[in-house]
Amino acid sequence: MRLFHKVVRVSLLAACVAAALSPAQAAAPVPAAKAAHKAQKQPKRYTIEQFMATTSVSGASFSRDEKQVLFSSNASGIFNAYVLPVGGGTPRALTNSTTDSTYAVGFFYNDDRILFTRDQGGNEQNHLYVRELDGSERDLTPGTKLKASFAGWEPDGNAFYVSTNERDPKYFDLYRYDAKSYARTLVYQNETGRTVSAISRDGRWLALDKPNTTSDSDVYLYNVQTRETKHISQHGGTASYSAEDFDPESKRLLFATNDGGEFTRIRAYDLATGNVSDVEQADWDIAGTGYSRNGRHRISYVNEDGSIRMRVVDSASEKPVTLPKTSGGEMRGAVFSPSGSLVAFYVNGDRSPNNLYVHDFRSKKTTQLTRSLSPEIDPNDLVEAEVVRFKSFDGTVIPSIFYKPKGASNANKVPAVVYVHGGPGGQTMRGYSAQIQYLVNHGYAVLGINNRGSSGYGKTFFTADDRKHGHEPLWDCVEAKTWLASLGWVDPERIGIMGGSYGGYMTLAAMAFRPEAFKVGIDIFGVSNWIRTLESIPPYWESQRKALYDEIGDPVKDKAFLTATSPLFHAANIRKPLMVIQGANDPRVIKPESDEIVEAVRNNKVEVEYVVFADEGHGFSKKKNQAGASAKILAFLDKHLKK
Repeated sequence: MRLFHKVVRVSLLAACVAAALSPAQAAAPVPAAKAAHKAQKQPKRYTIEQFMATTSVSGASFSRDEKQVLFSSNASGIFNAYVLPVGGGTPRALTNSTTDSTYAVGFFYNDDRILFTRDQGGNEQNHLYVRELDGSERDLTPGTKLKASFAGWEPDGNAFYVSTNERDPKYFDLYRYDAKSYARTLVYQNETGRTVSAISRDGRWLALDKPNTTSDSDVYLYNVQTRETKHISQHGGTASYSAEDFDPESKRLLFATNDGGEFTRIRAYDLATGNVSDVEQADWDIAGTGYSRNGRHRISYVNEDGSIRMRVVDSASEKPVTLPKTSGGEMRGAVFSPSGSLVAFYVNGDRSPNNLYVHDFRSKKTTQLTRSLSPEIDPNDLVEAEVVRFKSFDGTVIPSIFYKPKGASNANKVPAVVYVHGGPGGQTMRGYSAQIQYLVNHGYAVLGINNRGSSGYGKTFFTADDRKHGHEPLWDCVEAKTWLASLGWVDPERIGIMGGSYGGYMTLAAMAFRPEAFKVGIDIFGVSNWIRTLESIPPYWESQRKALYDEIGDPVKDKAFLTATSPLFHAANIRKPLMVIQGANDPRVIKPESDEIVEAVRNNKVEVEYVVFADEGHGFSKKKNQAGASAKILAFLDKHLKK
């Protein structure tokens, strides 16, 4: 649900193209989706409380003795840092916040202290903290109105790096912290909006990323000793460049680029000679790559048609490393232990949330450390997603992730929801979603549309929504309704639209600009007034401001266009029931965006249900709020879409 997804780097999302699909992919006929489904008996219905009894887990870091794994979990109802023995056991909480979500960063290299991060009520003003050996907590980045993040370790663990915008709210500087005293020194003062993306292991080089537009970016190389900066991604036309990692010997910088093609591949820049060479490519985008702690392995992720495929190679030979066989989903988030003898990873599937595993290369033993799905839920009652495609109004092929409720048939027609991802430039991917499974379990078909402008389908597809928001991407969503209605088992009179962040904007746009299309809309912290949103973006997005204006519009120069595409100014057209959900502390889509659209639509004498969470920001991290929002969404849909 990330607003302005295109300019905020996300490790598992990149780009490939609809126009470059193979004939078999591009021509996948609509009836194939219908024929693949057979009537099934009704599954057991589960409450939102049962779904929320599922635990969300993420991240992994090995202790120095390789006996414990640190990770983040919301088992208590809010995210905290936990540890587990690598051989399995009961998780032990290391932090115990009851108010602010807390996320583990990692163990210190030379003792059992940990680093973690938290903000205040979802305001995104994250600070970096250390948990000392005695259990006390210390804020390493104290102050107000600043945002800080961990940036990496020195190889010996005697120091680590932190980026913070405390000096200038618009730009992030890089500091080196002594791991014992926490004394710090300034490494890089940012005056240009270039973001530090990688640090060489010898500490000599920084890789800097700079967005030009949402589809064009550059990489610079900064010499810490001489303070000289070199532009290493000169190119013509539109192309994205992003730094990935320096090699273990600090001789090469690996970077990702789609220059010269639709797909993102990995290339290497030789620091001594300036020569550039190919490292890795695929038939889809390589969404990211990086080296293990001891440098022995390199891990890559391929965004393959809405799924993540993980690759691990020996960094010296580039030969594939044999990974353990797992079932129930995709392997993600691999982290090697200091010695390289162990690897922690997650498995995530459509019917199974993240579960943490550890594999021992010496014994060949794989241990599942978590069982995240609520024990009250039978995974056989949940549904596998399907990748489908349909042609939009102009022939553009729109890939989507589709969930069909069990028991749906031509004789038992069901309601449906077009589910729009965040962004612009996000992507709906396969994998577990409690919110979607909850809706499907209660009889709704859900189509996670990847409208034009989405990541994952090529450079051309990715840029196809530029300066067209409220038009062509919206029309793709309307065509999605037409496709759903063609299936025979979806009731064409009972189709709604919902989404968060940019998806919330698309929902409001559908209700305002195509008011006849959907019977109901659910807007989750969506933009209603582009002019105000672009004027009120957080100061730490300053380096990306030009890219945002290029993508969406300049609030001064393009005021007329932004007024024409902002639902708030056309709220008189909204005639169908609307639900609006908002976090009070949201710094991206501020609360007045929702307040004003709610007031305007209510002035039409149209039903609006407005839900505000006082302790959340842009996305809801607390279980009680996730449960509350999902329960209200289902009740609202049932009221208007169930017969």
